[in-house]
Amino acid sequence: MEVRVPPFGVCQCVEGPRHTRGTPPNVVEMDPATWLELATGLTDWEAAVGTGKVLASGSRANLSDWMPLRP
Repeated sequence: MEVRVPPFGVCQCVEGPRHTRGTPPNVVEMDPATWLELATGLTDWEAAVGTGKVLASGSRANLSDWMPLRP
């Protein structure tokens, strides 16, 4: 899965189908403020996706198991 938080970064971070060019099959994209809200637990995955703050495409494009981040 590829996670995009423009303009700050892109990361392939969750195991899934291999790809080498173009748009990967599972993509999650959000703005920086939404990333911080998810990472700190100020919002949850379902709410962020439901309000359109997160664009998630692909059958595995779901970060709910990893958010909020835990030390």
